[in-house]
Amino acid sequence: MTEFDRKVEEASERFNRSVANIAETMEKETAELVTYLNNEVVPAARAHSSKALRTASAKLAEFADFLEKQHKDS
Repeated sequence: MTEFDRKVEEASERFNRSVANIAETMEKETAELVTYLNNEVVPAARAHSSKALRTASAKLAEFADFLEKQHKDS
């Protein structure tokens, strides 16, 4: 094996280790992100969407009352 071939092989091994380390880190970070989303974001979104639906329902009821009153007055 020539000196050049040995250097290329060493560089390739370093590169492969770096890629493997990055992939491992990404897998861990992705798992943590999914856990965070499931434990924090999803429950908060559900709670806020329920509140938003209740508010919208109340406003629609008020609007229906307004329309009925307008119809009766005309």
